[in-house]
Amino acid sequence: MMIDCDSCTARGDACTDCVVTFLTIPVRARTPVDLDPAEQDAIAVLAGSGLVPPLRLARAQ
Repeated sequence: MMIDCDSCTARGDACTDCVVTFLTIPVRARTPVDLDPAEQDAIAVLAGSGLVPPLRLARAQ
């Protein structure tokens, strides 16, 4: 699928939470991410549906 943001009718209004925007942002320095319970549940639902890989967090001892 070819996605051209210039032809998107929601451009501007919906860019901040668009998956394409997320996938094309520059890589940032690794910093901790604090997920609240609702975000954790959302990731679990997405992973359970096969839309994203499951969280592979392995905490250091």
